[in-house]
Amino acid sequence: MMESDVMPSSRRTEIRELLTGGDRRSIAQSRTARALVENDPKRVADLAALTEDDEWLIVQRSLDLLEKLAHEHPDWIEPHRTIFIGPLAASDKWEVRLQVVRALPLFRWSSSQQKRVEQVLLENVTFPQTFVRAWALDGLASWARTRPRLMPTVQRYLREFERSSSKALQARARAIRTRLAEE
Repeated sequence: MMESDVMPSSRRTEIRELLTGGDRRSIAQSRTARALVENDPKRVADLAALTEDDEWLIVQRSLDLLEKLAHEHPDWIEPHRTIFIGPLAASDKWEVRLQVVRALPLFRWSSSQQKRVEQVLLENVTFPQTFVRAWALDGLASWARTRPRLMPTVQRYLREFERSSSKALQARARAIRTRLAEE
């Protein structure tokens, strides 16, 4: 077996070990994993592969890092963007869905993919978990900037969130309204 055959698996294992441990509120050693990827962008593929891990916390932390990296290096993550519109978009874990909805507006999508992005955002605006709902509406508002037909839907959800008993939904609605007014 050649060294190149072993390398991707061992690199993936190294990142996986950094993302292991703690509970759902912990980020394990995500900062160290992020530094490894930033120092060697080829490792984005290893990080992307970990979104198929058997351990959901590894999946969530991998998605979190991919989303964070996409803000600074969208070109690194772009080849792997379909992860965010695949089966993970329907995860039963709200932490996974949160990473999905936060990442969607960061990428360029084909016409057929745009339909899926819109579908995912709309589904998650009504998701039971508050943070998922808030960030789904934030993503939908960003998405609507170039799709004006969605703006009435965004406005309807903004009104609903403003009337909500949830302070988080109210705050997100205010932030979205402020951003929309500035554009």
